[in-house]
Amino acid sequence: MLTGKTALVTGATGGIGAGIAARLAAHGARVMAHYRSRPPTQPDVLAVQADLRKPAEVDRLLAETLDRLGGLDIVVNNAGVQPVQPLSEQTLADWRAVFAGTVDTAFLVTKAAANLMVGRGGGAIIAIGSIEGTLPAVGHAHYASAKAALLMHTKAAALEYGPHGIRVNAVSPGLISRPGIEDAWPEGVASWTEHAPLGRLGTPEDVGDACVFLASDLSRWITGQNLTVDGGMSVRPAW
Repeated sequence: MLTGKTALVTGATGGIGAGIAARLAAHGARVMAHYRSRPPTQPDVLAVQADLRKPAEVDRLLAETLDRLGGLDIVVNNAGVQPVQPLSEQTLADWRAVFAGTVDTAFLVTKAAANLMVGRGGGAIIAIGSIEGTLPAVGHAHYASAKAALLMHTKAAALEYGPHGIRVNAVSPGLISRPGIEDAWPEGVASWTEHAPLGRLGTPEDVGDACVFLASDLSRWITGQNLTVDGGMSVRPAW
């Protein structure tokens, strides 16, 4: 489905990012997996380090991706931070750190990547949001606000870059399984599996396959949209 395409996935060391990189590669894309401090271990991707909060580092990341892959057709903005902290305890520095690691990074990467794609016939840019961008949770005021901003940034970018053949969409996951989550948050996992219509947590591969769809020609007339991947949790009945 993606044979001959080149892709950059930010924040691809583990979890959702690693799942996205793996699924893009499985469908034929050549993938550059970005990391900040811990390199990815997938055998079927290339890896590059960068601090995406710094514009010069983003420029270097894109230049190295072009040099090593020979092009750039797909970008997935997955990098972000997810602290848990009551709003009453959040400082302005805490707030800014979440926005810097989630919204600022996506802005910088999207802008730099789109500037390259404009002269190369277009491309696909995907932001990894969250259902918390529309359904906030206690302790996540800064995170939910950042994800909401990311969703609006996606729509604005789609509007501006559409005439250049660049599609910009978002994928918003629900609760995604990771090693140890059942032990760390048993009540949350139990509640999710009880109330979600599809009855289970999501997997990184579930998110990755949504990205494959939005990166492929199957979604050639789709832009500015947010694809929710949450097993139906956000549409459960009111009573």
